[in-house]
Amino acid sequence: MGTIGFTSFGFPLKTRNQNLPVVASSSSSPERISSEENGCEVLRRTAIVSGASLVSSAILGFPKEGLAVVKQGLLAGRIPGLSEPNEQGWRTYRRPDEKSGGHGVGWSPIIPYAFSVPDGWEETPVSIADLGGTEIDLRFSSPSDGRLFVVVAPVLRFADYLEDDARIEKIGTPEKVISAFGPEVIGENVEGKVVSSQVKEYSGRKYYQFELEPPHCLITATAAGNRLYLFNVLANGLQWKRHNKDLKKIADSFRVV
Repeated sequence: MGTIGFTSFGFPLKTRNQNLPVVASSSSSPERISSEENGCEVLRRTAIVSGASLVSSAILGFPKEGLAVVKQGLLAGRIPGLSEPNEQGWRTYRRPDEKSGGHGVGWSPIIPYAFSVPDGWEETPVSIADLGGTEIDLRFSSPSDGRLFVVVAPVLRFADYLEDDARIEKIGTPEKVISAFGPEVIGENVEGKVVSSQVKEYSGRKYYQFELEPPHCLITATAAGNRLYLFNVLANGLQWKRHNKDLKKIADSFRVV
């Protein structure tokens, strides 16, 4: 087993390329134009979109609704993944296969994951302006219940080995893992804040589960492929008092598919 390496886990202190794409605004009506260079026709935009809107979307790190950005054959940005509510009013989110997110050259595609939330929880944008934005794969929130986010980080950020199908128990014990990434989730040292810790196994894969307070936070960690998956559910005091049973159910529902 390798040693835990948690320098800036999930929030790498890397210099990001700040050069934004130059986008020209379009104000003419849709039309078909002929290309004299290659003899093919190019269909101009079917909607009028200002350059300012596109630059704004680039800064926020997600495409404006209605604009599907193709990246390496996959669709980047927000792609709906929620099912219809079941009889209990809960929806299941499964990471769409079409969603991009290689998180680095040489890394395999992200193995899909799934979890359940009560009706009313919705996906919210992940911005490249966020610290760790490149490794925060998904955000969800409910104004009344709380919020959650999923981090998908390279295993090599924690251990000095790499396998095709990493296992959380090879990365470290629950104590070592929570000490490594817990401070990055709650913003402070986890010493004295871990209320409970347990290990569960589903379909042959182990999951570390932690409850921390304050602030109220539920963390589920596992590993698959060459990545570490961190599922984090957070709530303020009032949200926790009213909805802690549902929040625990959400945290316990996380699975790598």
